[in-house]
Amino acid sequence: MATESSEGEEETKLTGGNPQLVVDGDLREMAKMAAWSVSSCKPGNGVSSLRDDNYETYWQSDGAQPHLVNIQFQKKVKLQLVALYVDFNLDESYTPSKISIRAGDGFHNLKEIKTVELVKPTGWVHISLSGNDPREAFVNTFMLQIGILSNHLNGRDTHVRQIKVYGPRPNPIPHQPFQFTSSEFITYSTVR
Repeated sequence: MATESSEGEEETKLTGGNPQLVVDGDLREMAKMAAWSVSSCKPGNGVSSLRDDNYETYWQSDGAQPHLVNIQFQKKVKLQLVALYVDFNLDESYTPSKISIRAGDGFHNLKEIKTVELVKPTGWVHISLSGNDPREAFVNTFMLQIGILSNHLNGRDTHVRQIKVYGPRPNPIPHQPFQFTSSEFITYSTVR
C-alpha cells in the first residue's frame, strides 16, 4: 500500500522480506564504485560489515537517530534499486522500521525521494527508486543517503546486515536503441 506524504515524496509500507537476493538481470551492482560512510558505529561493526556479503555481521549505529549511511560516487550514476538485508527475528528492537532515501549532488542539497515503513522484516527488502511516471525509471545522482528514522519497539541503535545498490546496465553499443545479447547480433548491428 503506497500513500502520498505531505512533503510530496512517496511513502510505502513493506512487510516480510525475501531470504534470497533476487534482482533482474538488466541491473548491476553499483556500490563498488562508491565511497561509503556511516554517521556512527560501534567498534567492529562499521561500513565493512555492510559490504562483506555475510549475514552474520552487521553495521550497528551508536548515537542519536537518524542513523545515516552515505554512498558517494565519483561521477553521476543512474540508480534504480536499493536492497537491504535486515532480520527482525535476530535483531528485534535494533531492526529499522522507518527508512528515508535521499539523493543529491552532495550533503548540501539532498532531497528525500522515498520513505519506507518496514513491518517486522526478515530477509532482503527491495526499495525501488523509480517514480510513478514511466520516465522516472531511475535516479541520476552523485550521492545516495539512507536514513534510519526509527526502529521497531522504539529501539535506539540499529542493525543493518547488508546493503546493495543497483543501477541499469549500460548499453554495450553507444547510440544503439536495442540491446543485443549475443556476439553474432552485435557483429551485425551496424551497417558500413
